[in-house]
Amino acid sequence: MANIVEEIKKPIADEMKLFEEKFYQSMQSNVPLLDRVTRFIVTTKGKQMRPMFVFLCAKLVGNVNEKTFRGASMIELIHTATLVHDDVVDESFKRRNFFSINALWKNKIAVLVGDYLLSKSVLLSTDNKDFDLLAVISRTIREMSEGELLQLEKARKLDITEEVYYEIIRQKTATLIAACCEVGVLSNNADEILAKKMQDFGTFTGMAFQIKDDLFDYLSSNVIGKPVGIDIKEKKMTLPLIHALSIANDSDRKYYFNIIKRHNHNSKKVKELIGYVKESGGLDYAITVMKDFQDKAKNLLNGFPESEAKNSLMLMLDYVIERKF
Repeated sequence: MANIVEEIKKPIADEMKLFEEKFYQSMQSNVPLLDRVTRFIVTTKGKQMRPMFVFLCAKLVGNVNEKTFRGASMIELIHTATLVHDDVVDESFKRRNFFSINALWKNKIAVLVGDYLLSKSVLLSTDNKDFDLLAVISRTIREMSEGELLQLEKARKLDITEEVYYEIIRQKTATLIAACCEVGVLSNNADEILAKKMQDFGTFTGMAFQIKDDLFDYLSSNVIGKPVGIDIKEKKMTLPLIHALSIANDSDRKYYFNIIKRHNHNSKKVKELIGYVKESGGLDYAITVMKDFQDKAKNLLNGFPESEAKNSLMLMLDYVIERKF
């Protein structure tokens, strides 16, 4: 899988190296504490998939320029801010096998750092008069917040339908990947039609990405390093479970809803529920939907002329649904 990521990066390898410098510069401040935290953020970065989408989409329609770098930094600032805030909300003390910011510097500092990163993303656009990019990131921040709150509201009642699930994952996950793709082409002065096309491409890719994430909850934990059944323990209603319950008879539905509500920390009961979801075709259904979103994204890409950037985006689509973590 690591080889696939390197293959995807090939057309933008130089840009990704330069981006690391520019991203660190975009976070800098006159406060020594903030600089210590942001240095820690840079050294514990993940695969940086989102900047890769920005650069590849820019190269799909033109060249990478200074506006592309600013757009990629804005996206990564938003993404990092949401991860910092998520760790506080979830009381999580590990992130990518490192201690999280709230674990090292406590909640108050973590929240303020997240706020600072969000403000920097907005300032980066206004200082450079990138108002088209500002419109995209403002919409993205709003949608991500709405998605989180919608999920929290529905989790309390456990009344998530398939349609509501799609809306939650579109807002929570897909909207940021859609923003990457839109920002990439806007940095090359794309018109509204092209910007919307790439936004749709990012949305379909992001939907497939999140469904894959949700499938991990039903897979062997030694493959991915994530405990099996963690979503069920947190009462998160994901597509395999929603589908399995939607086709269950009344008594089964009541029985399994009761496990989610009252026995979600009982390992034996959670294992039973996972077994039921697998047997009733919940996983197969989710895989079919995931591949459908992947196909929709590929169909949009097919309209572009052949290029290294297009090949890498096609590879990225395969990676999204074949990754093991």
